[in-house]
Amino acid sequence: MTSTTASKANFKNYILVTLAYWGFTLTDGSLRMLVLLYFNNIGYTPLQIASLFLFYEVFGIITNFLGGWIGSQLGLKVTLYTGIGLQIFSLVMLAFLNPTWAQWLAVTYVMVAQAFSGVAKDLTKMSSKSAIRLVVPQDAQSSLFKWVAILTGSKNALKGVGFFLGSALLGAVGFVNSLLIMAAGLFVLMFTGLMLPKGMGRIKKKVKFSQLFSKSPEINILSAARFFLFGSRDVWFVVALPVFLREVLGWSFYQVGGFLAVWVIGYGIIQSSAPTIIRRFGSGRPPQSKTIQFWTFTLTAVPAAIALALQLGVPANIAIIGGLLLFGVVFAFNSAVHSYLVLAFTDDDKVALNVGFYYMANSGGRLAGTVLSGLVYQWLGLVGCLWTSTFLVLGAALVSLKLPDPSPSKAVAWKAGDGD
Repeated sequence: MTSTTASKANFKNYILVTLAYWGFTLTDGSLRMLVLLYFNNIGYTPLQIASLFLFYEVFGIITNFLGGWIGSQLGLKVTLYTGIGLQIFSLVMLAFLNPTWAQWLAVTYVMVAQAFSGVAKDLTKMSSKSAIRLVVPQDAQSSLFKWVAILTGSKNALKGVGFFLGSALLGAVGFVNSLLIMAAGLFVLMFTGLMLPKGMGRIKKKVKFSQLFSKSPEINILSAARFFLFGSRDVWFVVALPVFLREVLGWSFYQVGGFLAVWVIGYGIIQSSAPTIIRRFGSGRPPQSKTIQFWTFTLTAVPAAIALALQLGVPANIAIIGGLLLFGVVFAFNSAVHSYLVLAFTDDDKVALNVGFYYMANSGGRLAGTVLSGLVYQWLGLVGCLWTSTFLVLGAALVSLKLPDPSPSKAVAWKAGDGD
């Protein structure tokens, strides 16, 4: 195969993987907003709403732990489209929820359906992120940061669209019809899998299960930092903020979904632009350990500033909207650099295993943040959630101090090939 033919094939595979990830992300964002707003509207407390997402995050942790190993044995194509298939199942299952059921039965039913969605989400994410490491040619690894940032940033922008889509569908066609519409869209997307090569990401030698616990120090440190980082976001963003906007400020479904959608879309745009901005205003080298340390310590001040503003009597609309915009910008740089570093520290033959382990920590942070979001908000309100977020970011910053730089060869390649 000529280099031109190989490049075209890699580009086609990148597009197919990205389309699958985009389609899934739309439904994932929509489903989260549908469940949150629907159950808040029928009288569930913040802690009860948080419990609905408990299995979503728990099974995400398990999936990330095992998903990398499964992907390395069966191939990333299998794990990617299995994830999409499970999301279809979850959506259809939720459509059969009966509003007349006892509350304990309804909560249990939704938690089980969300468990399938959690497995689906992390299978799809692990497969997509790992596949990008493989479809970028070896002589173009200089572009890895850019391609990862584009995939991750566009995903987050579409997740924001999903937030608004879920809110709009709930208001327009109701809970059940919204779920069925999304399931039908994903079913059509499943057919793109026929065009991906077989065995992508599968390694020839068998990996012992015990190897799942054997990670490099760099991956372990980065994973620990990721745990605290995403816990710091979700502790106030997942349950506390939407409930605060709906109940305290009196916003409508459309206003809550629209605002969160704009925030996540803007966050995604910043994340996609991170390589260009870092190159233009930095040293021109790819991200180093000092890069992530700078952005994480900077982020520590943001939730603390929002909390102080609210405590000092600044109008909530101003403090939250302004603070959230700043938080999104700084968090986007953190996430983009994290997504690059985990691949920069990873060899091709371990990409699925390491990315799966890393996103297991991501899911662990989301789980902790989700539970704390409902619990702390119910006890201490939004200000309490913001101070909890501050301490979690500080934990991520302190852990990142132990992180070494990626190998010089990758750093030089990134600079040489990403200068246009």
